[in-house]
Amino acid sequence: MSITPSNSSGGRPGPRLEPVREASDEVQEIWAGALTRDGNPLNIFGVMAHHPKLMKRFNLMGGFLLNKGVVPARERELVILRIGWNCQAIYEFGQHTVIGLDCGVTQEEIDAIAGGEGHGWSAEDQLLLDMADDLCAGDCVSDATYAGLAEHWSEAQLIELVVVAGFYRLVSGFLNTFGVELDDGVPGWP
Repeated sequence: MSITPSNSSGGRPGPRLEPVREASDEVQEIWAGALTRDGNPLNIFGVMAHHPKLMKRFNLMGGFLLNKGVVPARERELVILRIGWNCQAIYEFGQHTVIGLDCGVTQEEIDAIAGGEGHGWSAEDQLLLDMADDLCAGDCVSDATYAGLAEHWSEAQLIELVVVAGFYRLVSGFLNTFGVELDDGVPGWP
């Protein structure tokens, strides 16, 4: 079922699709392995449930990146938060504020990722933010940023970092396009 869009929030639409609440057995099976809040599927999965086969494969990729990747969780979250900020995807930023805090990202760092001043990033962390910025600006990591990253990360980690950034740009576009609303208790912008 479609919802009438609202463009009152800085050019982003309001909800365009209602999250599925009464799900088929197929969707319930997929949700059983997905992230939940208070026992309910996150709104992203409620909206994505309109296309169960895609949601199943989306969850495989997202689950791999979040749970089985070779990039440490804190550094992964720095990249995802910066992508969410660059894409102005409030849902993405809010969800990964919660996840990031659990993975060792500080509130001061989250504030700085969102344009706050006063955080002195390590050279390694700054390279991760630069990579996210490069990809959002031109869909390619600059030579200087790549050279710096290659000094600290293995080839497999470099590949994963770029895939994480790309996957969460896709997620941000999905969230923004369908106006997926924040789940209860999830923060918005700092």
